[in-house]
Amino acid sequence: MRKKDCKIKTVLGLNDYVLQRGSFLMDDCIFCKIIRGEIPSKKVYEDEHTLAFLDINPASKYHTLVIPKNHCVNIYDVSVDELAKVMGTVKTVVEMYEEQYGMKHVNIVNNNGALAGQEVFHLHIHIIPKWEGQK
Repeated sequence: MRKKDCKIKTVLGLNDYVLQRGSFLMDDCIFCKIIRGEIPSKKVYEDEHTLAFLDINPASKYHTLVIPKNHCVNIYDVSVDELAKVMGTVKTVVEMYEEQYGMKHVNIVNNNGALAGQEVFHLHIHIIPKWEGQK
């Protein structure tokens, strides 16, 4: 078994994880269920380490979430290497949207902890395109 990139493993213990393709996933995490294909999503981009999919409650057209495939709770839990992979995917998706849809303005948002507005406790980055005429 390889060393996990996220520190949460040591807090919760390995019994709380499902091992899949070398990644640690939580049994009851909605984003981990999306990664496993147990819950449908509209995938925008996927690679070995990350997944990008459309938000089910979008703030704007093409509002996208980018997540690591390893379960990491938030910025305090993710390794620098894992975060770099997530941000690389954010950059890939933003460039794709610019090329395909002419997107020129975007908010990149990440909430960490309940008081900061985090609702799903699996690290995720919001890509929220802004369009001319949108409030």
